[in-house]
Amino acid sequence: MNFKHLRYEKRLWEKGAQYVAGVDEAGRGPLAGPVVAAAVIMPHHHMIEEVNDSKVLSPEQRDELYKQIEKVAISFGIGVVDHVDIDRLNILNASFKAMHEAIARLSPQPHHVLIDGNRFDGGGPGLPWIPYTLIVDGDARSFSIAAASIMAKVTRDRIMVEYDNRFPGYGFARHKGYCTAEHREAIFRLGYCDIHRRSFSMKQQLELQFQE
Repeated sequence: MNFKHLRYEKRLWEKGAQYVAGVDEAGRGPLAGPVVAAAVIMPHHHMIEEVNDSKVLSPEQRDELYKQIEKVAISFGIGVVDHVDIDRLNILNASFKAMHEAIARLSPQPHHVLIDGNRFDGGGPGLPWIPYTLIVDGDARSFSIAAASIMAKVTRDRIMVEYDNRFPGYGFARHKGYCTAEHREAIFRLGYCDIHRRSFSMKQQLELQFQE
């Protein structure tokens, strides 16, 4: 990361938006577990140079950066939506719900939100409408979104490690619920467990990928 990754934040700060939050999620693609979103408001002049898109960082780097972000952030919020709501709402709307929950937990509330992706549905239940900007590949282009991506990824990974203890044999601590060969084999051997997403599209994806 370098200071060009603050260009979205700086533009908004200059327009008077004192508190700018970055928002990102982790866990849209897995076959099991929750989708987790994080919202982070960072100080104007506290750049953590190592912060980057969580996907390009090692687990050890993410854990260390999580601690640093947690220490210096003005505020951060986490939203967790479980497999039941994912099946009920669909994964896109469940992701929006997790983002709404994360934003609602910020104090102070942001004046503007930067969101990774190309879709969002505005204010959630009980949440006032907040101006937002969508940024495709935002976790690689915005410092605040990158910080949120780290917080979301680390939080979800920790949840999946806990599930590994509750549901042994699936390997959740290693693959975090994603559709790996190990995970597919475990499902065919053991069947679904309580945290697997039962929506048809996910079962279809599993069957197709297992046959490849």
